[in-house]
Amino acid sequence: MARGVSFLPDYSGRMHRVVIIGSGFGGLFAAKALKRADVEITLIAKTTHHLFQPLLYQVATGVLSEGEIAPATREILRRQSNAQVLLGLVEDVDLNNRVVKWRFHNDHHETPYDTLIVAAGAGQSYFGNDHFRTFAPGMKTIDDALELRARILKSFEIAEFTVDPEERQRLLTFAVVGAGPTGVEMAGQIRELAASTLRNEFRSIDPATARVVLIDGADQVLPPFGPRLGRKTKETLEKLGVEVRLGSIVTDLDDDGLTLRTKDGATERIEAACKVWAAGVQGSELGKVLTEQSGAELDRAGRVVVDEKLSIPGHPEVFVVGDMAAVPGVPGVAQGAIQGARYAANVIKARLEHRPEPAAFSYVDKGSMATISKFAAVTQIGKLQLTGFIAWLAWLFLHLLYIAGFKQRITTLLSWFITFVSNGRAQRVVTNQQMVGRLALERLGSGSSGKLIHGEELS
Repeated sequence: MARGVSFLPDYSGRMHRVVIIGSGFGGLFAAKALKRADVEITLIAKTTHHLFQPLLYQVATGVLSEGEIAPATREILRRQSNAQVLLGLVEDVDLNNRVVKWRFHNDHHETPYDTLIVAAGAGQSYFGNDHFRTFAPGMKTIDDALELRARILKSFEIAEFTVDPEERQRLLTFAVVGAGPTGVEMAGQIRELAASTLRNEFRSIDPATARVVLIDGADQVLPPFGPRLGRKTKETLEKLGVEVRLGSIVTDLDDDGLTLRTKDGATERIEAACKVWAAGVQGSELGKVLTEQSGAELDRAGRVVVDEKLSIPGHPEVFVVGDMAAVPGVPGVAQGAIQGARYAANVIKARLEHRPEPAAFSYVDKGSMATISKFAAVTQIGKLQLTGFIAWLAWLFLHLLYIAGFKQRITTLLSWFITFVSNGRAQRVVTNQQMVGRLALERLGSGSSGKLIHGEELS
């Protein structure tokens, strides 16, 4: 008997049940890889869409709409007859009885499985300073991007009727914490928005005078890209008008601004109304649920330490992929999730067909990319390093390739064309609900949304 088949349950008379948690790159690509397998797939996710997270910053800065980077998961899988999509928040997994426990608002459900793929992703890490979250949203979800869009654009709106020069300057100061790809892209886009898109639209203020500060504790921007590309990126950002503060750690952050500490121990206060947190990730809380029952470990970022088959101790039927999995040498990027998902699917198919399982999971690094501004990007593919317009074209092509759905690719391309040719941005609608919705729900507590919808009193 092929290795790995002996633990499979007796499911004679029914199809093998594969439950997938999450609709990100890991969850979606796992489902698609099992399209022709003799399995019954149930994909449970807390959103109805598949999010192309690398372009969230463009939603936050008005370049793209949320629909262009987040097609409906149900639409993507509509022709896959062996896959069912369910909307719900997974709260627990019973590993011994092989049951996933989830809820939609306050309606609770249980879904049994034979094989489980956990791809619930990761959230923002504030490195133990969770109170920063109130004033500095992360960049992990559509809600995050829409909230940031509201915060960014409303800073300009409020500055227009603010008389006090110091308060006006605070409103026109934008601090981005974290100089990885997301932070670099965000800082560049805010600066372009202020200097180009909003030009001549205000009467009391000049948006081009807005101050954008990029902050990181490292010695260079984009550390994984190497010193040369990091230096080129910093130079391009500074030419654009972004202030880059390296070797600086945020020690305090509140409504008015943030405090930095440099490596020599000096402190500095930056008064800024709008703060963006793009530093660090924290694995899904489901990781703790899995480790408590299996004996697996969590790394410092809350990711589950998996074995060479991406499984957890004592439960080879449970795979953890994507940002939730701690795998040496595998970065928390889309390619890591996609390759892990496809590998898990191949193992499942091999077990069901009584074939030898694939060898240990091995990640293939296909390179890294980041945009800095219009027509400027950096790309690293193996030893090949590109900068400027050529790197930007490569970034453009690759991101179009990985956006799910033909309609989304066409509308994204049209939005990019409008932005790159005219400096205009069509997605600038913001509401108070976008800005305060997250904070209101957090204050009301878990389960409050269901009570609100049904008109129940909140205790």
